[in-house]
Amino acid sequence: MDWDHLRFFWALVQAGTLVGAAKALGVEHTTVSRRIQALEKQLGATLFTREGSGYKLTDAGRQLQPRAEAMDQIARGIAPIAASQSAETPSGVVRIGVTEGFGTQVLAKHLALLAQRYPLLTIDLLAVPRMLQLSRREADIVISLERPVRDTVVTSRLTEYRLYLYGQREYLARHPLITSTEGLASHRFVHYVDDQLFTKELQFLDSLSAPQRFSFRSTSILAQYTAVRTGAGLGVLPGFLADKDPLLQRVLPEQAQFTRTFWMSMPPELRSVPGIQVVWRFLQATVQEQQDLLLC
Repeated sequence: MDWDHLRFFWALVQAGTLVGAAKALGVEHTTVSRRIQALEKQLGATLFTREGSGYKLTDAGRQLQPRAEAMDQIARGIAPIAASQSAETPSGVVRIGVTEGFGTQVLAKHLALLAQRYPLLTIDLLAVPRMLQLSRREADIVISLERPVRDTVVTSRLTEYRLYLYGQREYLARHPLITSTEGLASHRFVHYVDDQLFTKELQFLDSLSAPQRFSFRSTSILAQYTAVRTGAGLGVLPGFLADKDPLLQRVLPEQAQFTRTFWMSMPPELRSVPGIQVVWRFLQATVQEQQDLLLC
């Protein structure tokens, strides 16, 4: 006997209609009908009669009912054990798409520790200066600066973080003290390449003072960081990246302060995958532990 037929039998007993049973099982109603017919053929007995209000059990069906119910209860008891084991030992590849600075400076070391904890789990960290697309399956989990507009993805507000205007200390010592945004006009700036910006959330300077001159531009925030600490000019950098560098100093920290939000999303069909669940929860917990760094 194909024991899986009993799962369809029990679903039809509970729902009373083919459509209801199909909905509960996530299949077409024709599949339920075909499975019931196959079970009746194996047993050599009619299990249901079709009436106006739905399907009713025959005597043979009523004899089978307690056995099918018992198997359903056993299966439900096994499921949490299997899920628990899967959660404890997640496996497979989980691909995370994230902005370059956040991925390399905040998440990488923690995700490396997670990979050590679960030897069967492989983590791909795609820390790139562009927006990865869930719809193209470029990543399993995407951390972005803009909330996804598609309502078909699972989305969570991950965290806020702060950015400031920085300059190299020696560079600032060679120039007059900057006391207002008007004082920025004589300085050269380090920034993104405008026509290569992948999100409007990275536009900072226009709200301060439109720069007259750029000394260095790059699609890479790490390259910008290197240019600022070299003394090429002033630049807006994440606090979690620049504050730990003794060569750098905040400029106009009250006026030149920016807050942005990271959003985390994944396709809904991946929500129940054990490895995805583990990484998703780990990212949420890790970011909460890093609030002092992100909102400094």
